[in-house]
Amino acid sequence: GTSISTCQIKASFDMDKIDRQILQYLQENAAQPVADIARKVGLSVTPCWRRIQRMEESGMIRKRVALLDAQKLGVGMSVFVAIRTDQHNAEWLAEFTRVVAEMPEVVEFYRMSGEVDYMLRVVVCDMAAYDAFYRRLISTVQLTDVSSSFAMEQIKFTTALPIGAATGNEANDAG
Repeated sequence: GTSISTCQIKASFDMDKIDRQILQYLQENAAQPVADIARKVGLSVTPCWRRIQRMEESGMIRKRVALLDAQKLGVGMSVFVAIRTDQHNAEWLAEFTRVVAEMPEVVEFYRMSGEVDYMLRVVVCDMAAYDAFYRRLISTVQLTDVSSSFAMEQIKFTTALPIGAATGNEANDAG
């Protein structure tokens, strides 16, 4: 039998090679005209537009945004904040989630496995701004341990997800 990768199973509808190419072009530049994308993938405008609409309606394309330069905007310091807590109940988590969601400095928020319970990526302008953020955070919810690591250099940053061969969807291209 043929084995199906978990990546194939998770797709909300069958994607073919053209869908993946469209997504790749949108990840590179979501502002480019549909006509340009259509030309690059070998479709006319209407079928290309329909494919994009289908992927938006399915939630595969969550939204189209502008990527801003953190350094030029004065928020170039990234801090990774590892949080441990002894609180593991739904009420505490709901409150913690609400508090973090209201903090604009937090750009990523994860529940983790292993030693750390939660991981945040925080962007601020400088150490004083981080200290103010830290003080707000620890004063609002009960935390057991908060450990901060400051990024010295950003070596790679992308919002582009791996599409194509990396997703294991080659079987969908047959036919």
